[in-house]
Amino acid sequence: MRIEETDALIAVDVQNDFCPGGALPVQGGANVVPAINRLSPTFHTLVFSRDWHPPDHCSFSDTPEFRDGSWPVHCVQHSPGAEFHGDLIVPLDAKIIDKATEPDTEDYDAFQDSDLTEYLRSRGVRRVFVAGLATDYCVKFTALSSAREGFETWLVLDGCRGVAEATTKAALEEMKQAGVKTCRSPELE
Repeated sequence: MRIEETDALIAVDVQNDFCPGGALPVQGGANVVPAINRLSPTFHTLVFSRDWHPPDHCSFSDTPEFRDGSWPVHCVQHSPGAEFHGDLIVPLDAKIIDKATEPDTEDYDAFQDSDLTEYLRSRGVRRVFVAGLATDYCVKFTALSSAREGFETWLVLDGCRGVAEATTKAALEEMKQAGVKTCRSPELE
């Protein structure tokens, strides 16, 4: 599949806290970096989202249950854990979307409370490719919003990792039902 000027890549939350050694690691999280780095130079429009939580964010719990509203402290603004993975290449002209920046708002979606839709439309984007962490949370919600906003949406399977097998499988099915298509990075040129 040939990448066109009207295509965009959204790399979701490839941050230290979601990679091995982080506060909320996704198994194999760092393994998404090579696929994203390989794809990035082929896209004219690049978007990198990141959790950018205040220290008193509503999702933080001292005794986390690893579900909505009960996560370990992670991706606190300006902390090492909130930084993009050290091997991830983030070009200077890429758009950065900060998510969940308000203390009382949980936000898994790069489109929610951002100008991402308008930004993509202003660049003439018609097709969006989504990769990153985690398939069953922020990647899923971002891909679903992309499809809802009318973009032809593709999930780059080898550029994503999920938190758990069951929730990842359910997320893939939910995205498929919403019209999100799947591909692998070697299929894109």
